[in-house]
Amino acid sequence: MSSDSPRHDDIDEFSFLAQQAADLGVAVPAARRLDLTLPDGRVLSGVALGEGAPRVVLLHGAGLNAHTWDATVLALGAPAVAIDLPGHGDSSWRDDAAYAPRLLAPDVVRGIEEWAAGPVVLVGQSLGGATAAAVAAARPDLVRAVMLVDIVPGIDESGPAELRRFYERLTFPSREDLLDHVVAFGLGGGREQARRGVVLNSRVLPDGTVEWKHHFARIAASALAPAARTDDGERWADLEAVRAPLTLVRGTRGFVSPAALDRFRSRLPQADVVELEAPHNVQEVAPDALAALIRSTLSSTAPEGVA
Repeated sequence: MSSDSPRHDDIDEFSFLAQQAADLGVAVPAARRLDLTLPDGRVLSGVALGEGAPRVVLLHGAGLNAHTWDATVLALGAPAVAIDLPGHGDSSWRDDAAYAPRLLAPDVVRGIEEWAAGPVVLVGQSLGGATAAAVAAARPDLVRAVMLVDIVPGIDESGPAELRRFYERLTFPSREDLLDHVVAFGLGGGREQARRGVVLNSRVLPDGTVEWKHHFARIAASALAPAARTDDGERWADLEAVRAPLTLVRGTRGFVSPAALDRFRSRLPQADVVELEAPHNVQEVAPDALAALIRSTLSSTAPEGVA
C-alpha cells in the first residue's frame, strides 16, 4: 500500500453540501466517509449520501473523486454511494500505477458488496464508465443497469490530448492558481462550481505549494498517450457482455465525437443514448438532468416490490 494516499486533513469534505443543497432547493442529506481495507492492505474509500440502503453506485473519471457526484446525488434524492477509484480521492494508490478498468473492477465489486444493496444502478463517468462495464460483465448479479457518462471505447484523441495538456502542470503556488488552471480548460462549470472540486481534489504541501491528490496526475502523460491505449478491445468486449439495460449519456461538448457515437450505436444497438448540454464532466454541469435519468432508470429497473 502506498503512503501517498492522503486523507482530507485540512478541510471538512462535506462543508460544501449545504450551499449545494440550497442551490438545488433540496434538504442536506446525511453524509459519511466509508473505508474498506482490501485483502492486500490497500484501502478503498467512498462517500455515502442519504439514509437507507443505497441502490445507486457512482464511479468518477480519471483525476476526479467521489465528490464530483455530490450535486447529482443531492438532485437524485435517493441514497447513493460514490466510490473513490484506486489512486484517487482517499483510496490508496496502486504501487504498480496501473489503473485499467479491469484492474479497478475487483475493488469496485468489493465496495458494492460491502456498502450497497445490490443489484445496483451503476453509473460511471469516463474511466468510471469503462470500469462500470467491466464490473457488470464480471458480476452481472450485482448490477441491474449501467449508465455510461461521456465515454465509449476509442473516443476521439482530442479528449486524451486535452487531458495530457491539462496535467502538464503538477504543482501550483496556491489553490487559486490551480483554480485558474481548471477554469482555463473548461472541463467543468464556472469558477465557483470548479472551486469545490479543486479544494477537494488537492492538498497543500509543507512549503505551501499545492498539488493534485490523485496518483493519476503523475502518470497522465504516459497513461493517456495513444500508444498506451491497448485496451479498447477489452472495453468493447466488456460492454458487449453487459446484459443489464445500458444507457450512454453523451455530453454535447464532451469527448464522444459523432463518429465514436456512431460506432457505439452500431455495435450496441440495444443501448439507449441520451444527449445533455454539458462538457465531459456532465455530473458537475447538468446534475439535475443526469439525476432525472438515474431516477428513471432506478424506477424502471426495480425488481417487483423494490423501490
